[in-house]
Amino acid sequence: MSASTADMKENSDSGSRWLDAHYDPVANLYTFSSCIGQLVVGDLGTGACNMKLKVYKGTSLVSENTLLDLPTGLVSFHMDQHEPRTPAIAVASGPFIYVYKNLRPYFKFTLPPLEVNPLEQEVWTQAKEVCRQKRSSVMLSMFLMLDLQEMETYVNLHKQQPIRRQTVITCISTLKKNMAEEDAVSCLVIGTESKDIYVLDPEAFTILSKASHTCIRLIFVPTLIDVTGQFDVEFRITVACRNGNIYILRRFSPKPKYCIELTSHPVGLVRIGKNVVVGCAQETLLCYTQKGKKLWTVYLPAPVTTMGLMDHHTRGFQAVLVGLANCQVQLYRDKNLVSTIKTPDVVTSVCFGRYGREDGTLIMTTKGGGLIVKILKRTAVFEDREMAPGPPLAQSIRLNVPKKTKLYVDQTLRERENAVAMHRAFQMDLSRLRLEAARTYVKALDSSLAPMSANLSEPLKMNAVVQGLGPSFKLTLNIQNTAACHPVMNLAVSFLFDETLYSIRPAFFKIPLLVPGLNYPIDTFVECLTDKGISDIIKVFVLREGKSAPLLTAHINMPVSEGLPLN
Repeated sequence: MSASTADMKENSDSGSRWLDAHYDPVANLYTFSSCIGQLVVGDLGTGACNMKLKVYKGTSLVSENTLLDLPTGLVSFHMDQHEPRTPAIAVASGPFIYVYKNLRPYFKFTLPPLEVNPLEQEVWTQAKEVCRQKRSSVMLSMFLMLDLQEMETYVNLHKQQPIRRQTVITCISTLKKNMAEEDAVSCLVIGTESKDIYVLDPEAFTILSKASHTCIRLIFVPTLIDVTGQFDVEFRITVACRNGNIYILRRFSPKPKYCIELTSHPVGLVRIGKNVVVGCAQETLLCYTQKGKKLWTVYLPAPVTTMGLMDHHTRGFQAVLVGLANCQVQLYRDKNLVSTIKTPDVVTSVCFGRYGREDGTLIMTTKGGGLIVKILKRTAVFEDREMAPGPPLAQSIRLNVPKKTKLYVDQTLRERENAVAMHRAFQMDLSRLRLEAARTYVKALDSSLAPMSANLSEPLKMNAVVQGLGPSFKLTLNIQNTAACHPVMNLAVSFLFDETLYSIRPAFFKIPLLVPGLNYPIDTFVECLTDKGISDIIKVFVLREGKSAPLLTAHINMPVSEGLPLN
């Protein structure tokens, strides 16, 4: 690291394990962890212009290369065995991969075009023929926004160009070719918007393996990718897709080997050893084995903004860096929080590794475009359980287990002798219980006594909450339309109650249009009319206009009023 000694000041926390090497709040770096390497940055610019590939030496910008489209990923890899062993940089941008070597453009790879829809090809051919014969009275659906003269001009302008269908790159990673060494030749692995996975030869930049050619094709668009293994031996590709699931692909498998279904969309994916750590949008950190088995869950204090791997080779230490929206970067080893770094702004990308002469350098960029460089102290020690809550003290106390009594021994002997009869009796009682539960459930559905609608055309869900001590209670009905895309309207709510005990205002009202997926809280007020310390059940009915049978029914057990009724 070539930062000056004046910049190398320790963190204000005397127990901190990091040195503040450099901070530039106006570095104008807007990027993500997938677009940063040590220290080469794919800068997103404004999102519409000023996309650049920036190269830093120390903390100074030494080179810039303009990118034609937004970068979606950046990786370093070795292309060949030539000496000196200098890695190349591959930047994924749009349908292209730009390869740079020795800070100079080296090669540009373009994704192969997709197959054109035959119907679209036929329509385009007919359009050219119509323009050639000057029969401009024929209208085509593809030109509905143009008038007749503009249609002819448009077709004449593009009729000599073949119709093409192009996809774009969504994620990129590397895969060792045939050796596991750190400086071994690596292939490029890319995921595309067309749901394909390509593996590129590192020398000729030709497609070595395409997922669809080997009968492995993703069902959804990949967004995050992690690759391990060797192409010529065995490899695994872990892909997080746009549907919120994670798929694990293996060499020569006809379909994804394993599927991990998440409760929310993944925003970060890091592999540690044989485990995969996923940061989700619901402020959780999940860990799975390479076979899709869930190991643990950690609940985070804020949403995840970025994730990265901290692999300190000299110490044999591996952990996960998690950037949070509360201006913190937390370090997890397994499920244990071992360190927390506070930052002046929200971190959008992290990268840890060797930079200059320092083995433990942490580079971060912020939401406002700032650049932060920290160096791990040589005396820093991470303890797995330092910040994780330990087991309760009672867990270490040995239980005083009593000795076996004569009654216990007699019961054990009886169970051994009558095991078959006892098992049959248990199974019969269990079957009767299941039958009674099924009958009760069917009866509830037939009479609309369930809080969920059994009508597939009007799938509704309702729950009720009572607030207050009395004599006035607030009754809130939470009604939700669980349909995929169809709204529900023309509904009303009615109450059935003992009018000598309660008064409800209003007791009947209409429900507004229910948009799918949204929760609609509807409030009403219940007044207790007695001071005898008794309570009753209030029945709630959700009705469809013009139908006598309710769609939903809920029974609310009212609490006992603790106040006197108002006169």
